[in-house]
Amino acid sequence: MKEVCIFNETRDSFLAQRACVADSFFPRLKGLLGKKCLPPQGGLVIIPCSSVHCMGMKFPIDVLYVSLEHKVLKVVENLRPNRLGPIVKGSKYVVELPAGTISATSTGEGDILHLKNINDD
Repeated sequence: MKEVCIFNETRDSFLAQRACVADSFFPRLKGLLGKKCLPPQGGLVIIPCSSVHCMGMKFPIDVLYVSLEHKVLKVVENLRPNRLGPIVKGSKYVVELPAGTISATSTGEGDILHLKNINDD
């Protein structure tokens, strides 16, 4: 699976050093189901996506809903297992991060993200 690092250009901070990209049917369907946790500096980018759920998950996550222009449209902190996230109009992808990442990096609505392929030089 493709991996990216996620940088918040607005806050000059890394959100994830190694985030997997789920951009086809089965990886998007599975998401984080079956995982025990997200590692520190880990994450999952789901493309395309405008809503998420944590049904069947074992741990809480932070979620960023992001536009085609990489602008954060909505932040959801500490989305707990067996909960639904909102549907966010205009969201082209979501970034799922370990709970506490949004607060620790002061990431907010309007911030601009940059996703860089890990294999890029």
